Amino acid sequence: MTSLSGGSDHGGSTTEPHPLVCACCGTPADGPQPTTWTCSVENGVRQFLCDTCSRENLRAIEGRLDSSWW
Repeated sequence: MTSLSGGSDHGGSTTEPHPLVCACCGTPADGPQPTTWTCSVENGVRQFLCDTCSRENLRAIEGRLDSSWW
């Protein structure tokens, strides 16, 4: 996976908004985070997956959840 915004995560800084980009396929979001996209934090970096990549990788995403989720 690649960086989601083409730079480092500034922890929600609003000084320079970066376009949201899918970490898997690179598809740009239309505006702010769409409700159909998936957000995860990997190695301290927030990453987003578009709805298509989220569906295609659902088993891998579920496999990383703690057993307490089930």
